[in-house]
Amino acid sequence: MTAIHIKFPSLTLKAGPRAMARIRAQGLNAADVGTLPGAAGGPKALGIQGLDLALFGEWLPAAARERSLIGASVGSWRFASACLPDAAEGIRRLGHLYTEQNFNKGVTIAEVSRSSQRMLDDLLDGRDASLLTNAHYRLNIMVVKSHGGLAEDHRGRLGLALGSVIADNLRGRARLSRHFERLIIHDPRLAPPVHALNDFPSRFVALDATNLRQALLASGSIPMVMEGVRDLPGAGAGTFRDGGLLDYHLDLPYSGDGIVLYPHFTDRVIPGWFDKTLPWRKASVERLQDVLLLAPSKEYLARLPYGKLPDRNDFKRFMGDAPSRQKYWRAAMDESRRMGDEFLELTANGRLAERLLTL
Repeated sequence: MTAIHIKFPSLTLKAGPRAMARIRAQGLNAADVGTLPGAAGGPKALGIQGLDLALFGEWLPAAARERSLIGASVGSWRFASACLPDAAEGIRRLGHLYTEQNFNKGVTIAEVSRSSQRMLDDLLDGRDASLLTNAHYRLNIMVVKSHGGLAEDHRGRLGLALGSVIADNLRGRARLSRHFERLIIHDPRLAPPVHALNDFPSRFVALDATNLRQALLASGSIPMVMEGVRDLPGAGAGTFRDGGLLDYHLDLPYSGDGIVLYPHFTDRVIPGWFDKTLPWRKASVERLQDVLLLAPSKEYLARLPYGKLPDRNDFKRFMGDAPSRQKYWRAAMDESRRMGDEFLELTANGRLAERLLTL
């Protein structure tokens, strides 16, 4: 990746206590990284595409080893793309396919689901086996099983159920166990990169050719936007939805003795999707001990078109003018190469530790 002259820092780098001490003592090498989380966030993923390209296209392959990739929603799609035979091509293809999606006013849940299915089919293009047999990456897809009214796609009943979820979440995040069960659908060659999960009912399910596509669809199935996935193979009967509902930014008890490298859309880790408007709902410092988080800097965001990363609201903002939205999203992807270049430069010259802030 050709270096771009950067007049301002495009990256914010934050580290948990153990990661901070380790990097300050010995720097950061690709061989140190054992786990990469990927958050839910829809089109925001396009805004950090250049960071993904630097990591999966150059930096990580230079120190090949077994690594766990654990993602919710678009995070799982990003990592599925990186598990394709040519990681850089897969990541770029995801950006292209996502950008080319277009929805007219009054689009139905069923139509969005069909569009997402087509996008996934075009992305994988018969290469499913490469995700399951990748020599170095072990894919973990986060999904929730929905209970009660959340198991339906009838707008009225689903809306009432979501209201109950919001109310319970305000009373306490633990109350979400009434509504969801967490599933990690994982490459059976390696256990998921987490310690025991005691916060919510949780299950591990083996990822294979029979459930890969359904798991990826379920992981991105936002209620009221897409249909839930029914009866996921290996997980039993039920309705399965977006893993970000419980684990929006993957505030998880990571296991292993390596650095957890987290390319993220923001410098804040928000536990669940329903916590987005609750500034007091914070991630656990203990769980993030080994995390090194990479996010766009405020200066970088301020210089983007519209002063932000792409997001799902852009479909409404540019309703009837898909070319303008697509131009904006492509510009954001092009600009994001600055973040990738900056990360490569910081690791190459050993100055990354100087930039670390406390996570």
